[in-house]
Formats: sequence, C-alpha cells, structure tokens
Amino acid sequence: MQTSKLSSLALAIGGILASSVFTVLAQDTTQQEEQNAEKAPERISVLGSRIRTDGLDQASPVEVLKADVAISQGLSTLGDLLRSSTVAAGANQITSATSTSLSEGGTGVETISLRGLGANRTLVLLNGRRIGPAGTRGAVSAFDLNIMPLAAVDRVEILKDGASSLYGSDAVAGVVNIITKQGDESVVNVNLSQPMESGGESVRLSASFGRTFDRGSVRVVADYRKDRELARGDRSFFDCAEAYYFDTATGARKDVIDPRTGSFHCNDLPSGHVWVYDYANFGGDGTTNVPNGGGASTLMQYDYDGSLSQFLPPFTADPNNPAHLRVPQGWYPVNYSRETAGLTNSSHPFQSLTTLVPERDTKTLFAEVNYELTDDASLYAEALFNRRETIRNGYRQFWNLFHYTNDGAGVLPDSTLSPGWTGAQGLSSTPITDHSGETITVDYRRFVIGAEGAIGNWSWDINFQSSRSDGDYYNKIIFNDAIRSQEFITESCVGSNLSVRNIPCIDLPWLDPNFLNGQFSPEARAFLFGDETGNTIYKQETVEAIMSGDLFELPAGIVGTAFGLQFQRDEILDTPGEVTLARNTWGSSSAGVTAGSSRTKAVFAELQVPLIRDVPLINRLDLELSARYTDVSTSGNDATYKVGLNWDLGAGVRMRASQGTSFRSPALYELYLNDQQGFPRVADPCANWGTALTNGSITQLVADNCAAEGIAPTFRPPATSNTSFSGGGLGNLQAETSVARTIGLVYTPEWTKFSMSVDYFDIEIDGEVTQLTAGQVVSGCYNSPEFSTEPLCNLFNRDNLGRIENIRLNYLNIASQYNRGIDFIFNYDLDTDYGRFFANYNHTIQIEAAQQLLPTSPKDNRAGWLGRPRHVGNLNLGWTHNDLSVNWTTRYVGTSSLEDRYRALNNRSTITYWGEQVDIQLSTPSVFYHAVSGTYDFSKQGVTITAGVANLFDKEPPKLSNVPNYTSRIGTSAFYSQYDFIGRRFFLDVTYSF
Repeated sequence: MQTSKLSSLALAIGGILASSVFTVLAQDTTQQEEQNAEKAPERISVLGSRIRTDGLDQASPVEVLKADVAISQGLSTLGDLLRSSTVAAGANQITSATSTSLSEGGTGVETISLRGLGANRTLVLLNGRRIGPAGTRGAVSAFDLNIMPLAAVDRVEILKDGASSLYGSDAVAGVVNIITKQGDESVVNVNLSQPMESGGESVRLSASFGRTFDRGSVRVVADYRKDRELARGDRSFFDCAEAYYFDTATGARKDVIDPRTGSFHCNDLPSGHVWVYDYANFGGDGTTNVPNGGGASTLMQYDYDGSLSQFLPPFTADPNNPAHLRVPQGWYPVNYSRETAGLTNSSHPFQSLTTLVPERDTKTLFAEVNYELTDDASLYAEALFNRRETIRNGYRQFWNLFHYTNDGAGVLPDSTLSPGWTGAQGLSSTPITDHSGETITVDYRRFVIGAEGAIGNWSWDINFQSSRSDGDYYNKIIFNDAIRSQEFITESCVGSNLSVRNIPCIDLPWLDPNFLNGQFSPEARAFLFGDETGNTIYKQETVEAIMSGDLFELPAGIVGTAFGLQFQRDEILDTPGEVTLARNTWGSSSAGVTAGSSRTKAVFAELQVPLIRDVPLINRLDLELSARYTDVSTSGNDATYKVGLNWDLGAGVRMRASQGTSFRSPALYELYLNDQQGFPRVADPCANWGTALTNGSITQLVADNCAAEGIAPTFRPPATSNTSFSGGGLGNLQAETSVARTIGLVYTPEWTKFSMSVDYFDIEIDGEVTQLTAGQVVSGCYNSPEFSTEPLCNLFNRDNLGRIENIRLNYLNIASQYNRGIDFIFNYDLDTDYGRFFANYNHTIQIEAAQQLLPTSPKDNRAGWLGRPRHVGNLNLGWTHNDLSVNWTTRYVGTSSLEDRYRALNNRSTITYWGEQVDIQLSTPSVFYHAVSGTYDFSKQGVTITAGVANLFDKEPPKLSNVPNYTSRIGTSAFYSQYDFIGRRFFLDVTYSF
C-alpha cells in the first residue's frame, strides 16, 4: 500500500529540521501515479533514507544486523548482537561484566557506544521512535539493551554517520534502530548456552504471537531470560593476579615465587594485615628493628597455618630499646623484600567468590498493534514492560587509621588497645569482609500511541512516546561512624555513642587475627555493617509530528521532502539510601539527591533533490539537505545541518559523501549529579620522588614540581584510598558541538552477486562534556610545565599527613575529541546445484581516536591502545541446502598496545621491580574467535533447531602485566569488552512455529 510505504519513509527520515514552507504544485493524479511508477524507486523502512536491506545503496552508510543470523553465531542478546558490529567492537563497551565497577546506569546495565564516542552520543530508536533510558543511580542517560529481548527483534539497522540534524542532538556518532518482527508467524522458543566450565550459563524462554486481519495486525512477545553468575574463581585466568614481568635479557618470567606453593605469587587485595608506621628512629638509640622502617610502612601478617615460620626468622627487638617494635607470637613482617613479597597473603578465598558477570533475571512483555481506520489513516500502539534483577557479590578491605602501640619510648601517644604490641609505632589494621555487593531491580515501561496516514501524495505521522525507568539499588555498606569512632583513640570508647547512629560504641578487636581474616562476632557485625536501598526514576516523554511527500518535479526527477516538529521532556530523580544521605557510608561512593529536568523543542526538515540523470558517468546524482533547530531549556539553542551527495556513476559504481553538524545538550546527570563521593586509589607522583627520579620512574619535571610544593624527597603517603567529589556542571557546562564527514564508494555489479562498500568517516567533537578521573587530575597537575598556575592543581589538596584528598571531579567541557577511520563491507553469494554459499566480511580501521583535554594539552591518539584496537573484523561463511544450513563465524580483534605511550612518558620500556628493571607486557596480540553452528528446519513439524559451539578453540583473554594506570586487568587477563570472558560454550536454539 502506498500509504504505508510513504509513512515508513517518514519514520526513516523522521528527524529533520526546519524552517521552510513549500508550495506544492497541483498535478493530475493519474499523471503523478505514472511518474511515480516510472521514476520513483521503492521506498522501504530502512534507517536514514531509501535503501535496500543490505545498506549498500544509501547516501549514508547503514549496516543491517539480522536477529536470526545472530542466533546461528551463538549471540542470544541484543547487546551481543550490537557488540558484534565492527562499528562498536573497536572500543570498550559497557557490558554486564564491566558495569560491576560503578558505571553510568549502574550495575548490570548494557549500553552501546558507536565509534567509542560514548553511549550518550549514540541514539537508539525502536521502530523509528525514541526509546528512553533505564538504569540506577544518578548517572542514567542511555538506553539499556537488556530491555529489548532478541526474540522480539527482526533486525537492527545502524546508521554509521553523524545524524543530529536528522534525528536529534544525541545522534552524534550514529543511530541504532531496532526493528521488531512483523507478520502472522507465532513461535515458542528455547535458547540455551552452556560453557564447558561452570559459571556463565544462560537460558531463555520466549513466546511470540502474531496475527494480521482485515484492518490491522497484532503481535505479543513474552520473554524470560536467566543468566547465571560468573565468579572470578570460575576461571583460572581471572582468579590469580600474577605480576607477569620478564627478565630483560632472557625473557624468562621474573615474578616473585610464593615459596608455600612454588608458583607465581598472586597479588590482588592484601588481606588481614596490620600496617606498621615506624617512628623508632625518633626514640631510644635511633635504631629500628622494623624491616623497611625509619618512617616507612611495613606489613605485619599473622601466621595462620604455621607456614610463615618455615621461611621467616622470628621477629626480634633489642630488649634495651623501648622504641623497638614488639609483637605477639605468630606475627611476621612481610612484603619488605622480594623473598618476603611471595609470602604476603594477597589472594583471599573471598576473592574467588566475587562476581565478574552478575547473575541476572530478566522478564519482558512487548505488544504492538496496528489498526486501519480508513484506507488513508491508521492507528498504532506499542507497549513494553521489562523487569531486570541483577545480583553482584563482592569483598572488600577496610581499615582503622590509627591505633598506637603501648609506647614506652614517649614518641607517640600510649595506647591500652594494643595488647602485646609495644614500641614507637602507629598501627593501621586492614580487615577483609565479604559484606559487599548489591542487588539491582529495574522496572521499565514504555508506551507509544500514534496515527499515520496519507493526504493525496503526502504522508503524515504523529506519535507520543512515554517511558519510565524505576530502579531500586540495594547495597551492603560499612557504617562510617563505626570506623571513625576507632580512629586515633588510645583507650576504650565504651560509654560513648556514635556520632550518626547514636548507638553505644564498642571496642573492636582490630589486632585479632580472626577479625582481620573476616571472621566477626555478631556484635561486631551489627556495629560495623548494614544495608540500604536507593531509588532512581527516569522519565522521558516525546511528541513528534512528521509530514513527507513530493514537492515538485525537476528535469532529473521529483524533489522529496520531510518536515516536522518534536517536543521532548526528560526528568531524573535519584534518591540514595538513608545511610548515604546521612554521609555515613565508609569507603563507598556516596551522593546526595540528584533531581532535574529538561525540555527540548525542535523543528526539522529534509530535502532530497535529484540534480542530474542519465548523462555519461552520471546515472543519477542526488543532493540531500537537512536542517534542525533545537532549543533545550538547560543548554540554549542552536541550528544543525547535513549535506549529502549520492552519485551513481553506472556499472554498479556509486559514491556517497556527507557533512553534518551536531548540537548535544549535556545529559541530565552531567548537569544535576549531586555530591558524589568516591574513594579512588591514586598513585601519588610525589611518593618517594627522590628515589623515583633516580630509577627513572618519574621525569625531572615531576620531581621539580613536587619539590616546589615543599614535599620531601623521601615522602611516603599513608597506604589508604583517596577521597574524590564529583557533581554536575549546571551553570558552567555548555553544549557540545561536532562536525561529521563521510565519503564512500559502493560497488554492486549486476553481473554477479558480489557487492562491497568502503566508507571513510571523520568526526570532531568540540567542547566535549566529560569527567576527568582522579588520576588524570593529579597526574596532569604534576606533569604541567606551568605548575604554579596549572588549573588542575586547584582540584585537590593534601591533608596533614600529606595524603592527596578532596579531588574535585565535576563534569566540564574539555577541548576536543577526534575519530577517523574506514569501514569495509564485502558480500558474495553463489547459487549452485549443491546449495547456496555466501560470505560476508566487515572490517573497521581506526586511524585516529584522539582526545585533547585542555587547549594546552597534547592531542593523544588512542587508536591502537589497549581496549582500542585499530583493526576489528567479522567474517561470516554459510551454506544452505534445502532444510539444512551451516554457519561459520570468525571475529577478529586486532593488536593493541600502550608500549609506545609508556616509553614516551617514562623514558624507558621497563619497570622497577624489587630493585631491578624488568620487561612488561603492555600489548595484546591479534585474537580470533570462531563459532560454528548447524540449523535444520523440520518444516512439516514446524520445528527449527540450531546447535553450535561459540569460542570454538576456547580462546582466553590476552595476558597483561600489572602496570597501574596503564592496564585494565582481572587476574592476569585483559579486561576489555572485545575479549571473551566465558570460554568455549555450546548453544542450542529450538523454535516451534504455529
């Protein structure tokens, strides 16, 4: 029907701005129909413009991902499918695993970031219409891919081009359009994924009912998915964090050996220790018996199983020197030499039980209906309900700063709380606990109601979309007032009350080995630990009205247009739990209430102008123009545009090019985020800077800046976390602007079923809204040649112990971000007497992925860095004959490295490890993941079965060395979304159609 085709076009081009009023030339209806039949290509609902489903004849590059192909590759979620695209695979994505370290949207969320430019710069549509964000905590801004089950999806269209003038301000990197299934087919489906090793299993049950009738259609999809937890201990390559260092001459491993096991030492979170801060050199005869003492800090460890006594001498003190440290029997100093480092307990059993990929329970109900009121008008509606429950288990360390010994030397205050510990020392105990983790429950609902139709040769569409995400986040917490009541005290706190909860204080056994090892009495648990629940609500409402049709005829063809209006309202309300609001959580991110809203108004228009037809070397040359005027209540207004050319040279050769601008208003959390408090571990560039300069681990510039601040060359900060504060930038932030350019070549010869496209893309973002990390702030300060006036140095201070604290990390506009590269697509089909063979290969090359933090900062090109491979590719080979099909998929992740950057910043390619230089692994090799499957269609029975193996050769993630601030690791393995964390797994998909 012409009406539905034109309406689909309106949806496809439906975000375009404008301002023009066009005079429609009256034409004879019969004549117009003949012209349409002769000149107008079929207009189908594919993202961006009039394209075929392979996306190769578009003015803008579009990639189409089919859901049924995903099943044959062992991909069972929408997130899996989208991350398989090379436009996403070249950058680290937020998955349920990577989200377990606090991310935008909270634990368990999965988002998509095209070109690695950020999820809030990628617009996601459902059937051509906006779909609102979901998640928890104050930084919700992007669509959560968990919401839409793959069972309801027919295909996903990815517009790989900036399209703000077409679709709105957040379409900076491109647009993802999720198209749901249509038609009469009704199915029941079971999908299973079973790894060879325990952990990470999943099962999905779904049912879909679809029917068309005389005046419309209806479809209902119910889906349930259960994902089992993958714990760190489930995979050996995640469970033990070896140093992974190498001899510079022989290449042999240089890791410390744990003499208790004979294996390389596992160095994760040190568990159950007492840090000793030695001041014995200020008392007695000025000597000390503390290894690595004299103002430094040393770890004391209890001999739980008697093994330390086999390798370490007894701890002794001069009986005539009261400043020397004396400890109860069973305590030994560790980690003060290479030999004792191997005896340090840094791999507690709690660690193996912590969540890597969280347990997840997802239920979804989706329904859509269309009803024709007349031959020229119809109504449609969609309803989506989703509940996601995510569980994460964890463990953590906490500490007391400071206890004192029973000091007989008169150097430090004397304490009655440290029986058996005497001398001139301060003590900081570091117990460990598994009272850590969270449970996330997000209820999401979305409604769409709209009408579409035709008036003559013009189509129209008006719709209203409303979404609401309501998420609870339950957290296990440690009470801050309990810890603070124990700091710097020298006698019992019994008889006093806590400052916040106003409950009686109790004395905690900070030096008891069982307490340090995570074994707590009921009284201590009640005093220390609790829980709380916060809530996040995000609402989005959108009204959009579009008209599209033909304006008039030029010699080369008919000028088409689309124009319309859009209104949008976003609102966020994040209310943390009562303990967080009372600022009574210890060592955890805390926040105030984040509340805010914004209103967006836009007018838009597009023109498709045929310029030349049927001359030598120009079968067709079309000009595409679009413009949009956007007014955002929080960020002001701006106009954006896009100009595109589509040039058909003939013989199947076509060129396409475009340039467009964008205007992205800061997300609500970037504006309104309220008083987030965190505890990052920041490497202090000034720690022992005299020695660091000698061994080459810092530059002369850093050393000079540390000296200028009056920091001693031997300064050693306390071994504790730092404190950071972050918030929104309302009143200071400005909207981002960007320019995106593409130019491409498409070859689709008629004499064969081969097709290919090559597209160059270039995106530049100016005034990017970002939040610097604590490490970037501190490092940027001390590496600045303008140290005395460097603005980053004003974003933190030092406490009376010299520790860096109060790092301020509000959102701000940085200078620029750049992204350039090339996309390749190759397709080939071959029909034979033995069946149909097909091959598809997609490849993306990142030429530049650069960021410039400040106008005076260097531009760092991150293309090729860890988590940013320059090359990614997907090869899909298939064969189909009658009811049988076989599929082979190879996913390619190119090399990545930070070796050059490390060498440039450190003037060497080695790291100092227990007094000697060792080689480090800061690069990953090319990785190939293979999947194979077979599908058989029992057509008479209505059953289709797909079975296969993913990660066929059980490829583990690459290994990286422990180099803080350079590598992201879990265990010794690279922790980036390009790599498979589960291992080899078998998958089965059974569908019954009726």
